[in-house]
Amino acid sequence: MRPLLLIAAAAALFASPAMSQSVPNVAPWDQPFLPPAPAWDGKSRELLRGTDDPWVTAFETDAEHDFSPNYADTRAWFDRLDAASDLIRIEQFGVSPEGRPIYAVIASKDGAAFDPAKPVLLAQAGIHPGEIDGKDAGMMLLRDIAFYGKDALLDRVNLILIPILSVDGHERASAYSRPNQRGPRIQGWRNTATNQNLNRDYLKLDQAEMRAVRGLILKYRPDLYVDIHVTDGMDYQYDVTFGFNGENGVWSRSPAIAGWLNDAFKPAMYAALEREGHIPGELVFGIDDANPRAGLSDGGLGERFSNGWGSAAHVPTILIENHSLKPHEQRVLGTYVFLEEAMRLLADKGRDLRAAITADRALRPAELPTNFQADPTPAYTRQFKGITYETYDSPASGRREVRWLGQADPEIWSLPFYGSRPTLTLNRPRAYWVPAHRADVIERLRIHGVQMEILTAPRTVNVEMLRLENPEVSRTTNEGHVPIRVTEVSTERRDWTYPPGSARVSTDQPLGDVAILMLEPQSVESLFAWGLFPEVLNRVEYIEGYAIAPLAERMMAADPALKAEFEAKLAADPAFAADGDARLAWFYERTPFYDDRYRLYPVGREIE
Repeated sequence: MRPLLLIAAAAALFASPAMSQSVPNVAPWDQPFLPPAPAWDGKSRELLRGTDDPWVTAFETDAEHDFSPNYADTRAWFDRLDAASDLIRIEQFGVSPEGRPIYAVIASKDGAAFDPAKPVLLAQAGIHPGEIDGKDAGMMLLRDIAFYGKDALLDRVNLILIPILSVDGHERASAYSRPNQRGPRIQGWRNTATNQNLNRDYLKLDQAEMRAVRGLILKYRPDLYVDIHVTDGMDYQYDVTFGFNGENGVWSRSPAIAGWLNDAFKPAMYAALEREGHIPGELVFGIDDANPRAGLSDGGLGERFSNGWGSAAHVPTILIENHSLKPHEQRVLGTYVFLEEAMRLLADKGRDLRAAITADRALRPAELPTNFQADPTPAYTRQFKGITYETYDSPASGRREVRWLGQADPEIWSLPFYGSRPTLTLNRPRAYWVPAHRADVIERLRIHGVQMEILTAPRTVNVEMLRLENPEVSRTTNEGHVPIRVTEVSTERRDWTYPPGSARVSTDQPLGDVAILMLEPQSVESLFAWGLFPEVLNRVEYIEGYAIAPLAERMMAADPALKAEFEAKLAADPAFAADGDARLAWFYERTPFYDDRYRLYPVGREIE
């Protein structure tokens, strides 16, 4: 079929009068290729307000509750709420690449200055704009706090809602954004205007949106940070799943925080969601799309993600993944219940969480396990509420495909669960020295809130330098970078003079782990690994054969040990012996003419 005819056919297949955001009260379209959704009639539907209510949201106005308003309409609604209630105020905290204000909606009885005794809940929606449940749930909750009797929630807790973090992606909206997700019928785009995935930017801080949200976190110091998403992947009964690093007692950089989330938060949240007719579950990922019973994984513990960063920064962070095949209405109402219960839990048990935060911020581990990979051995067997399915021969793929049937399986599945294991352990230096010419690196550390000493005069320091052995440059890009991987390094001690503007970064601070993960080149989350130090891979100067050949002969004559080493190399490596250029390069590397900064990582390590 010709491309234009194919596009026309697809448009006809999915066409509906509901394609315009300006007309919410129309019947939704539903991808006919998606599995059926199990019937649901949860108690949380009582949270919905009628269309005659003056503060009804666009989500509630829609007949099928399958609509989410655009950026301008969302902001206009919040502006009206702000003007009508002393409990609500809007704060702009950033500007997107396309020039849109990024704002938070703050609910508090304290005015502009928060009472430091009150815990703070920061709920973030729309880091992936197609996954926008948190925006619609937050609008309903803030409305009910302002006008419908839930203002007591603010007696002991303050709430900050980011309704849309990726505002540019939110406005790249259409009915064709997320084919694996059931509603809303108009969805934003996963990536930003600069084609970046913000949920890969927590540690490197490339993007304006993530730098802005980090500033908001530093300003208000939330006691709990909730990052709201919608899943991809397999079907199952759970509608609201959530997780955090350290769940079920597995390894965490913040063990006290993980303990509170496990023991105090999770069971109470499960009970609250179940009371309202939802099916909560732990955040898991299927390991084999073709075999749903093959097992589950934790999806990895990387610090590029919100929950991984939160563990390293000692900020209690929960990643919500509502289930993509459940209706938008069900997911939004589950998120409302989650946020309200989180406020109640912080009010009742926030003091214990703050004690856990303090304990974890005081940790200074001598060794940091990192570079987590899936463990090939299952950690345990998990009971799992599955959905019935069958397999069939697909004429499109030419293989067996899974067809989900939309019915709760009465049998509880017993599935192996595969966690993550570290493949590298980093030693904790006393400090790092970042040269002044890498002001971009110093700026990223500053935005994180890492404490630094900035030199005002030159200082000569004895540091350990790392020589990168056989670094591998990726053949593909990732998030606008060309990644570089190095698994082997050698160390050299040098007296190095750092000019004014250089930074000494002590690791004896609460964000010391963040600094280590950013600055150790072997860390897969480091700035080096993201490709921010490519210049160290460029060798400067060379030597002609007519110069190095006689020099090499003199070197052998003057140094019998060097001559013996060379002859052993010839005997052991026939390819080297047959390569005249390689032989001369061997000698060149052992002369003072050779570029001694080639592959020398410019960030020094203070060991003693």
